[in-house]
Amino acid sequence: MTSGQYLLCILGMGVVTYLPRWLPLIWLSGREIPPLFVQWLKFVPASILSALVVPSLFLDPSSRTFDLTRPEFLVALPTLAFAWWSRSLGGTVLLGMILYSLAGFLLP
Repeated sequence: MTSGQYLLCILGMGVVTYLPRWLPLIWLSGREIPPLFVQWLKFVPASILSALVVPSLFLDPSSRTFDLTRPEFLVALPTLAFAWWSRSLGGTVLLGMILYSLAGFLLP
């Protein structure tokens, strides 16, 4: 690739990254957003996080089969309970890391 092609590629990536963020902002600015839509938008971050995390907890990466004995899933249960109980992000992350390290030593 020539330097001009690299520059064009970088500019194109910038445009396709910037436009999906800019267009809704411009389109929705100054408009009244329906309360039902605002309420629905509150579920989007949790949905995206779930879509990213759940497959790695339940599926074996080599065979892509459902497995409830994976260390990731076994560690996620007490970590989730601690997060629910404590509401502490730092404590939850620390506990999850400690439990995952222990699971690496204790589980086959």
